[in-house]
Amino acid sequence: MRYLLDTHALLWFDSSPEKLSSTVLDILLNENNELYLSHASLWEIQIKYQLDKIKLETDLKTLIESQQQVNGLQLLDIKAEHIYALGTLPPHHRDPFDRMLISQAMTEKMSLITIDKKIILYQEEVNWIW
Repeated sequence: MRYLLDTHALLWFDSSPEKLSSTVLDILLNENNELYLSHASLWEIQIKYQLDKIKLETDLKTLIESQQQVNGLQLLDIKAEHIYALGTLPPHHRDPFDRMLISQAMTEKMSLITIDKKIILYQEEVNWIW
């Protein structure tokens, strides 16, 4: 199956896997699953890192390259269809990064790995797992 990781899911998988549910950890460690990270999350991590809102054990490029090599993480481009689909989402959540993840998961028919309670409000639009 194909899974889109919310930003916190990737960061916890990399440095604090004990914060993940056993279900999520099983999914992430299963080599038959395809794991994706949106370029929106990549951008969000870089912004938050530069603003000292998050700490990284290494620079972002090294973190992503390591996850690509070790866990087969793939980066998901932001496509025009993802942007257009934003217009169909109800206004439950105003965070632009999270709305993009919801739109991408919905458009690409991926399950979204997240614990974000506001994203969970979009259960009709996207399948979420935690």
